[in-house]
Amino acid sequence: MTGMIALATALAATNVEVTVYNQGFALVKEQRRFDLRQGRQQVAVEDVAQMIETNSVAVSQVGAKTFQVLEQNYQYDLISPVAILNKAVGGQIALNRVLPNGTKERVVGTLLSSPTAMVSDANGNVSPTWQGMVVRTDDGRILLNPTGEIEVTSLPEGLISKPTLLWDIESAQAGPADVELSYITQGTSWKSDYVLYLGQDGKSGDFRGWCTITNNSGATWKDAKLKLLAGEVMRAQAPAMMRRGGGREMALGAMEDKGFAEESFAEYHLYTLQRPANVRNNEIKQITMMEAAGVPVTKKLVIDAMRNYGAQMPGEGEIGTGQLRPLFLIELKNDKASQLGMPLPAGTFKVYQKDSSGAVQLLGEDSINHTPRDEKISLAVGRSFDIVADRKRESFEWLTRRRSRDGMRQKFEIELRNRKETPETVHVLERHWGEWKITQESAPHKKLDSETAEWVLTLAAGQTVTLEYTVETYWL
Repeated sequence: MTGMIALATALAATNVEVTVYNQGFALVKEQRRFDLRQGRQQVAVEDVAQMIETNSVAVSQVGAKTFQVLEQNYQYDLISPVAILNKAVGGQIALNRVLPNGTKERVVGTLLSSPTAMVSDANGNVSPTWQGMVVRTDDGRILLNPTGEIEVTSLPEGLISKPTLLWDIESAQAGPADVELSYITQGTSWKSDYVLYLGQDGKSGDFRGWCTITNNSGATWKDAKLKLLAGEVMRAQAPAMMRRGGGREMALGAMEDKGFAEESFAEYHLYTLQRPANVRNNEIKQITMMEAAGVPVTKKLVIDAMRNYGAQMPGEGEIGTGQLRPLFLIELKNDKASQLGMPLPAGTFKVYQKDSSGAVQLLGEDSINHTPRDEKISLAVGRSFDIVADRKRESFEWLTRRRSRDGMRQKFEIELRNRKETPETVHVLERHWGEWKITQESAPHKKLDSETAEWVLTLAAGQTVTLEYTVETYWL
């Protein structure tokens, strides 16, 4: 049984369009044609997603309106051994089993209890509960949890092979009707995965973006127009259909022929695959989303002792003191000058680099948020092996203003050691809160924001550099 049946015949679904959201759901639109007879009738719509949100279903006739949908029911009691046994309770079954001595026995009797039952708890939550199978044989025995091959005399009513929408339709005339069906389903999601391959010099590389689509909705969509929506879409408790909106289209370089085309859609970004796609149930599909060659990158080593201060974990070096190793950052600009300049959905970024033999090695990976064009991407891929720093607070004293201890003076020393055979530049970030001022320092700093001071220090091969500074801080 395929497509729409019951008291109407149908052709296969056409013009299938699936928009997958990166929040775990999808919007499905398709057209169906079926033959109606005049008057009231029922039509079964098969092959819909098993995780459909039934209150999101929209039905509209293409062309002149000749029928009305009076009622809709979603039937999802699928045929399975457990479902058959649950509905067979009170009926006769046959059990073929092997006894411990090796002899075979055929038992005929009444099924008193099925192996599982749907039970509601005190909060109204319904879940399957194991209760064991009980059979009363025709000769009066009671069998508890018997094992063997079970036969039922007939298939219980109400079970179906596929999730089905059942429509009650009133048609003003007989003949073919084209219908557009749309609905939202859970169980389908997508995410972005990015790969950056750097050359041996580490100054530029080739970029590729993948989209990974996971479909566990219970439906398969063939030759579908596939769209991916990137953004944070609010969902109410009672889901509503998403409305279409206009947008300006923009090709993504080498993607435009058979890959994805991107357009700005409302406050989101929409990516449309430029070829039909098959999205099968219980499948993970990966499609090249975007690519670019010769993307320039810069390496950055950062010592940020108070990076995690105030979070659940202590800051580096036991809240800012002790030995530190610089973060290894790879930075690039998402602009046209860098061969990019496209909205990048949130995802995981893996960075590789060729070694002296030409083999590719993993430098590390990081995640990015939704990144618009012309924004900088900073990837923390690891920590430096050969650059080491020691940070300590050399002195501390309270400062009195307005007759209270509302300030302090601190002196810090940060010793940096370059154990490489090549020079390196290290960015040292120091964070302070309140009203603060650096009164003495061994090298000039730059104030990045109200909480952060930055020193950029260049270390020759094998060189040790010591940064010292004094800071005064007031809170009131």
